[in-house]
Amino acid sequence: MLSLFDLTLRLNGFPIKKAKTQLHAIINLSETDCSTFVANQKREILDFHLNHNSFYRDFAKEQSFKNWSDVPVLTKKDLQIPLTDRLSEGFTKTNCYTNKTSGSSGTPFSFAKDKYSHALTWASNMYRFGWFGIDFNQSYQARFYGIPLDFIGYKKERFKDFLGKRYRFPIFDLSDAVLETIVEKFRSEQFKYINGYTSSIVLFAKYLRKRNLLLKSICPSLKVVMVTSEMLFEEDKLLLETQFGIPVVNEYGASELDLIAFQNPKGEWQVNAETLYVEILDDNNSVLPYGQEGRIVITSLFNKAHPFIRYDIGDIGILDENSTVQKPLLKKLIGRTNDVALLPSGKKSPGLTFYYVTKSIIEDDGNVQEFVITQTRLDSFEIDYVSATEITFEQIEKIEKAIALYLEPGLHFTFTKKDFLKRSNRGKLKQFSSLL
Repeated sequence: MLSLFDLTLRLNGFPIKKAKTQLHAIINLSETDCSTFVANQKREILDFHLNHNSFYRDFAKEQSFKNWSDVPVLTKKDLQIPLTDRLSEGFTKTNCYTNKTSGSSGTPFSFAKDKYSHALTWASNMYRFGWFGIDFNQSYQARFYGIPLDFIGYKKERFKDFLGKRYRFPIFDLSDAVLETIVEKFRSEQFKYINGYTSSIVLFAKYLRKRNLLLKSICPSLKVVMVTSEMLFEEDKLLLETQFGIPVVNEYGASELDLIAFQNPKGEWQVNAETLYVEILDDNNSVLPYGQEGRIVITSLFNKAHPFIRYDIGDIGILDENSTVQKPLLKKLIGRTNDVALLPSGKKSPGLTFYYVTKSIIEDDGNVQEFVITQTRLDSFEIDYVSATEITFEQIEKIEKAIALYLEPGLHFTFTKKDFLKRSNRGKLKQFSSLL
């Protein structure tokens, strides 16, 4: 049978066959050989960026490091300069995979991956989804994600969905009338799995509970649901299992990196140790032992286009005491929660909807460094932001048009430039919160 998804990756210059071969070679290493591989790969990627990336060389302020613990921690704020100034020698925006982070931490930036590194990301995804009998080339996905609403962007994303064997349910409007159309789509399609934003899928499950419906009965082909991008609380997991009638798998990832952790069939939150190196650090950047809570700091072991070396992703977590170099286990993830916005029309929109709205103010020049959005009334929102210069009238107009398009017309926003933004006692910046 035609492997359309693999073919699409190859046609876009991502060497997926080579990536799958290397990934499986890493997976099959012995514990000792795995430790050696990780140590060598850390050294290799560090040396590469010290020798071939002027941004990283200036940031590190050293030509070499004797100890890994001496390597400085990279933050999102450090990356808020134009992407072209952060690329390694020989890499450009046209010969890499480029994208923007969601800004869910409140600190957005553009990033790049070399094509082999991005192929490894896909190989890693395919391997882990395969634990649950999901084949990206064959299994039909019900996708709860956002989608661009401009004509070209919308058509482009729908075409990508076709190639990726998935049907997308846009999550900007999850009112009861829309949720009913989603139920009807599940009646008529042979979906094998659900994948998408936690809060959107939880809202769908709450609707099923209200209607006293079991999704597995409506769509018997369903095998599993994978939730991502936001915290999955235990009560929500039980709700999903009850209303869907299928296993719930918790995914933790970052677009600029890879899948970071993925729940395995034993129910363990297994960390990706093949393409990433994950550390838990205290406030002094010292490595904490397994079982202790601290900042999640990650090194991308293969990305040569852009350095993500000891990169503080902005989350707090704990690695399980039973972790090993070959099989680290994430015991707990703290953060990544998003409220749901309630709008005057009765529409409910997950906080991550604001990802698509705030992209309007995310500029590659790094002017807007951080932002938070607070809903103060049904029709009123405040955007506080930190930037070098105030956002212009034209930018505000662009944002308001995007808000009317993605949410609904008639919403009121106030914009306030701040010197700094208030953080939680753990240093976490929550991009969206509701006072309702």
